[in-house]
Amino acid sequence: MSDLPKDLREKLKEKFIITGLKVAKRLESSDGTKKILFRLQDANLIEAVIIPSKERVTGCVSTQVGCKFACRFCASGQGRFKRNLTFAEIIGEVLYLKKEALPGKLTHLVFMGTGEPLDNYAEVMKAVRIINSPSAFNIGARRITISTSGIIPGIQKLSGEGLQIELSVSLHAADEKLRSELMPVNKIYPLKELINTCKKYSLDTNRQVTLEYILIKGVNSELQHAQDLRKLLSGFPLAKINLIPSNAIKELNIEPPGRPEVLLFKEYLVKNGLNVTLRRERGGDIEAACGQLRLKYAEK
Repeated sequence: MSDLPKDLREKLKEKFIITGLKVAKRLESSDGTKKILFRLQDANLIEAVIIPSKERVTGCVSTQVGCKFACRFCASGQGRFKRNLTFAEIIGEVLYLKKEALPGKLTHLVFMGTGEPLDNYAEVMKAVRIINSPSAFNIGARRITISTSGIIPGIQKLSGEGLQIELSVSLHAADEKLRSELMPVNKIYPLKELINTCKKYSLDTNRQVTLEYILIKGVNSELQHAQDLRKLLSGFPLAKINLIPSNAIKELNIEPPGRPEVLLFKEYLVKNGLNVTLRRERGGDIEAACGQLRLKYAEK
């Protein structure tokens, strides 16, 4: 910008950089789901997904390069944790997804891609406030979701932010032993303590908490598991269970259960008075599960 005074240009050079994300790979599913693999300035890779439907267009963004928590069913932790994303890199993902969403318009945003959002708390919250700001993306707080594997101190801190954002907690098992096998984070933040924290979060914020439950064939999808889940959530009226048939992930030997087993699991919970949704599988033909594309691309 040679029309600016030289002194001002030097100050701008000292304090600011102009950068962007480079698209390394872009895949589009037959159902309209799009997955984008981005290459960062330091050559690391991250993923973002855009999921259109009749009512909304949802963007899913990453918050870290890799993940520390190595959940058994998730490809994100297989490539090791490398670093946190800056809020600017997160916003870069959102800018691209917003452009990709046109003319449907990006209506919802979820922090549910690669990484643990509450492990990168400060940068994620900077991004959330920009996404929510009327001067920026102007996406309503109730249309922004932060998904966590169960980082209790982060959930406690989030309750004091004064934002009406949605909280989603990865549960995936209703007993300590199985959850520790599926999610090693449970050894640090045990299930019972996590549920109590979620109950308090609901009381403090008067907000519903969504509990994500990925159904994995031969692991956590039988009727006994549904019964354990009902007992665990006794006395938690603001809990919503989101059942998700797993994506098939060859690298992790993960398969979804058959539809009859999925429906039996759901019907048992509904009959016992629980608030349950069943997420429709999306993007299976483009490896849309978290970290799948990044893992495959990085191995080449």
